[in-house]
Amino acid sequence: MSWRVLGSGILACFCGTGLAFADPSLPLSPTNIFAPASTPAKSIFGLSLFVLAVTGAIFLVVFALLLYSVMKFRRRRNDDGREPPQVYGSNQVEVAWTIIPILIVVALFMATARVIAVVQKTSPPGNVIAVTAIGHQFWWEYRYPDLGVVTANELHVPVSDPVHPTPTFIKLLSADTDHSFWVPRLGGKTDLIPNHPNSMWIDPQETGVYLGQCAQYCGTQHAKMLLRVYVQSRDEFDRWIRHQRPPAVVNDAVSQGQRIFETTACINCHTVSGTVANGRFGPDLTHLMSRDTIAAGAALNTPENLRRWILNPNQIKPGSLMPAMELNEQELDALTAYLETLR
Repeated sequence: MSWRVLGSGILACFCGTGLAFADPSLPLSPTNIFAPASTPAKSIFGLSLFVLAVTGAIFLVVFALLLYSVMKFRRRRNDDGREPPQVYGSNQVEVAWTIIPILIVVALFMATARVIAVVQKTSPPGNVIAVTAIGHQFWWEYRYPDLGVVTANELHVPVSDPVHPTPTFIKLLSADTDHSFWVPRLGGKTDLIPNHPNSMWIDPQETGVYLGQCAQYCGTQHAKMLLRVYVQSRDEFDRWIRHQRPPAVVNDAVSQGQRIFETTACINCHTVSGTVANGRFGPDLTHLMSRDTIAAGAALNTPENLRRWILNPNQIKPGSLMPAMELNEQELDALTAYLETLR
């Protein structure tokens, strides 16, 4: 029975892997490592296939020898119970199981070192999009120093046309503890370490939304420190940049909500360009309603969720560092109405 269960598990494993590669009609997971859409991810994917082939060959050889031994030397009915002759000191076998693993490890090391060198030593070309990503507990800050834009949690980059490549180089910083930037379809994991700038680059070749995750445990809400990368056509990206540059539009109809925002703890943490709010501990809210999600991807950006988030952040993101504002119903409605104008 145990052998049938083991065989079924192995078969299911290989069939599942085969489907991941073979059936283009199956919907792709947004974090599918077998569907790279950027040059660094494709390099890592190629390395993964090489490692999988080597380890798969080792598995097949070991499994075949194990199966052969089990079948050939199984206990027979007429077995007298005596031990078979013991053989010691086979120099040929000892040399083989020493040299072969060393060669395998060296081959894997060289292949890995080559991919790391290719990915890390690429110099930014003249038409690069420069982004500074700052990891916070538990959200992402994105700054475009050459374009004059600051946003949070949702990274927008242009698609990199092979004819006119436009890679995005990302400088990685941490505001508190260790984080790790990982969008599987675009690149490998790169850590954000306090006082130690790191960098990575991507050149997405297909438009769409790519999801990722902080891949380094960074505290209570590590699991909900999500990543969203929007890859857009160049025209759409330029239009997004133009929309993000202007300061917030002052609307007299929501002046009460703005006053509440500017006279409570909100102003200590958040920035709203064009107002007196200039906080640095929380996300920039100048164009909050242009984002699809809130709470670093933990909830859709709807008026209902925004209201719940202000009322009690722990309802959406237990362990969040944002305090509950303890507003009454009227104040909560006014503040939500004000935030809804930040587009």
